[in-house]
Formats: sequence, C-alpha cells, structure tokens
Amino acid sequence: MQHRPAKGNDPDPKIGRIGERPPWVRHLSLPIRALHQLGAAVILAAWLFDGLAGRTGAFLALTLVSGGLLMAGDWMQHRQLWRELVGVVTLLKILVFGAAYHGFLPQGAAVVLVFLGAAVVAHAPRKIRHRLLF
Repeated sequence: MQHRPAKGNDPDPKIGRIGERPPWVRHLSLPIRALHQLGAAVILAAWLFDGLAGRTGAFLALTLVSGGLLMAGDWMQHRQLWRELVGVVTLLKILVFGAAYHGFLPQGAAVVLVFLGAAVVAHAPRKIRHRLLF
C-alpha cells in the first residue's frame, strides 16, 4: 500500500493509506448503496411520521447489512478508514442511531442529525473525507 499522490505528485501524508480494491467491488457497491439509502429513507420517514412506526424491521435490517457491506468495500481501499473523518463520522452515526433506537435520545431529531452528518461527509471532497484525524 502506498499514499496516493496529491496534485503535483507530492504524497499527501494527511490522507490515509490506499489499497487495491477489485473493480467488481466498486461496481457492486452502487446497487448496495442504493439499497442502503432506500432502507435509511424508510427508517427516517417512520421515525418522523408515526404512521409507519412498527413496520420498519426489514428496512432496519436492510440498512444495517448494506451499511456493513459498504464499509467492508471501503475498507478494502482505505485501510485506515477508522482514523479518517469518514470512519469517525460513521462510528458516531452508529452510536447516535443506537442511542435513539434505545430511547436515550429523541428519535426524530437524532435520525435527522445522522442523515445530515452522512450527507455532509459523503459529499465532502476526497481530501477532506479521507483526511487522517489521528
């Protein structure tokens, strides 16, 4: 593994180490990401609007399994994922979501916070998203 060169061919030590990921994993991550977003959207809707409450078990499972698969695929390429901003935010998302699920946080507000955090980090430039925090 090596550091991916930044512009000007200078290695950027602030970015985590990059590994090889087979192309089929990247292509498979696209439909998995779509399923993850579908499950997460249904969960958000259920927690914001009481009419769907109690019917989200399958979507919760879909979201958790697809999220795990996405993290495994990302880890294949970004070996220091848990030291990078995207990995730390993912861990925080899991903790906040779990706290809301178990009643330690207000569910609607916590799920909206998780969605906002996910959207901001997912759309941040690569140098920010994969920046090493520690």
